[in-house]
Amino acid sequence: MELRGIHHISIITENARANFDFYTKVLGLRLVKKTVNQDDPYTYHLYYADEIGNPGTTVTFFEIPRANRGSKGYNSIARMGLRVPNDEALAYWEERLTLFHVKHEGVYEQFDRKVLDFEDVDGLAIQLISDQRNKGVAGGNPWQDSPVPVEFAITGLGPVLFSTLKKEKTDRVLTKILGFDRIGAYEDDERLVTVFQVGEGGSGAEVQLEANFKDPHAVEGIGSVHHVAFRVADDAELRDWVTYIQDLGYPNSGFVDRHYFHSLYFREENGILIELATDGPGFKTDFAKEHGTYVELPPALEERRADIEAHLTELDSDK
Repeated sequence: MELRGIHHISIITENARANFDFYTKVLGLRLVKKTVNQDDPYTYHLYYADEIGNPGTTVTFFEIPRANRGSKGYNSIARMGLRVPNDEALAYWEERLTLFHVKHEGVYEQFDRKVLDFEDVDGLAIQLISDQRNKGVAGGNPWQDSPVPVEFAITGLGPVLFSTLKKEKTDRVLTKILGFDRIGAYEDDERLVTVFQVGEGGSGAEVQLEANFKDPHAVEGIGSVHHVAFRVADDAELRDWVTYIQDLGYPNSGFVDRHYFHSLYFREENGILIELATDGPGFKTDFAKEHGTYVELPPALEERRADIEAHLTELDSDK
């Protein structure tokens, strides 16, 4: 059993329309699936990715308008990474983020590569990573109709940063249970950040881990990462992971059918929620009717379509 890298990241947002505008019109990602939160079908669950929603390129958002605002701190996924092709792309993004009045820092060097930090509309910390020197898991295929030129476009998910109080516990889960290798470390704001990679390696298969003694416990809410998912080849391997995690005594979800992929959820000792998700079956999107207009509902909710759609905010459907 070997994980293949990062599969997707799921985040909490306050307003689906503002979220849609930011991720499609500013970041240039494609809305590959628009469905609803099955626990609250009057709110959206949005999926953004590359041209066809390849594993390792997808960012998903739960719309929870009445949630409290999340706060940064330990025992959380403190930052999401997004990959761009090269250093030249980062220069483009620095100008683009300024143009759209997005809060951001300048380009700088971190762990032998160029990076650029910024925040989304909900205050989520995001880091653009240059793949100029990267080797390992391949990126995705940028959306050809994106407002961002293909040569500068986001190609997939990059490193996620775990911020924990008891670093050694998460280190053990990553290395002894999930099969990550420690490949190095760097210092950031007087914190030592250890870097781990899995499978083929590279920025699309990377977790960074820091011990955080400066901040309070993170509070989950708007602008928080809900969980990160790692790639599993197929159902047979996922069932092996289910048995393995259950035998180790971790509270877990068991095998879960998420329609677009199949999953296992569990929490490591610091409370970070981890999902293992299969590469298939995939989104199988009918893009002719997607473009921000069609709401895909699970079969159990289809008979309620008219009622559900009446409660959903209309999203811009230009692309």
